Amino acid sequence: MAVDGYSKKVVSHATMPIKNNLIIYEHVYRPAVLQYGMWDQVTVDHGREFYLTLYMQEMLSPYRFNLERKPYLQTQSTNVKRMWPEVNSLVNYPIKAALIQLLDQDTIDMDNSLTKYCVSNFTVEVCKIGIKRVTQAWNAHKIPGIPNILASGGCPTKITQDLLPHAAQAADYYQHDIGSSLTRLSCFGADPFSTELHKIAAEDQFAENYADISVLFDCVVNHNPVPFQEALLKLIDITRQYA
Repeated sequence: MAVDGYSKKVVSHATMPIKNNLIIYEHVYRPAVLQYGMWDQVTVDHGREFYLTLYMQEMLSPYRFNLERKPYLQTQSTNVKRMWPEVNSLVNYPIKAALIQLLDQDTIDMDNSLTKYCVSNFTVEVCKIGIKRVTQAWNAHKIPGIPNILASGGCPTKITQDLLPHAAQAADYYQHDIGSSLTRLSCFGADPFSTELHKIAAEDQFAENYADISVLFDCVVNHNPVPFQEALLKLIDITRQYA
């Protein structure tokens, strides 16, 4: 999640099973810069998942408006961390409670790779719905000043797409310049499908039963975890059929 320091607007966000440099760069940093322009300074905590983002921010630092500031700052206190209590209470904790209930009942086995894969992918997709709603509400409320309006002009300096390569190419540059490689893909559980056709067939069959998973999110955050849990178990069963 990226928050503009001036307007406090959430300018981009991504949900992933395991923190990953390439996903954060591709789905958080890159789209934010392309839409709003080049930030004078990017502030993150000390996590290793920001290496690629900070590398590209350093590479593009000559394109900033205020060159007197450091291109990035690593600190324990960020605007994003102030949002997490709200995100946790409205999205993460209700979903986590539903999953823990299944574990306590021995309904799911998280030592099983297929189950881990299904739980991870399903939970990420449901969380995306909640995160999107939370950020939309955050960006529209007065704190004081409406973030959407305060951030409407973006940053003074805009840059073009050719200066912001996609994640795979940026990771190649990083490896060439820094001398170390970044994890390209972070998965929680191994992909159980032998072919892409089997995977698509499983997804289609699940969609026939659950065309709109936003309903599942609505239920789980309103103290009714059963539809969410039943959908997850259905997904696990379907995946077993096609694995």
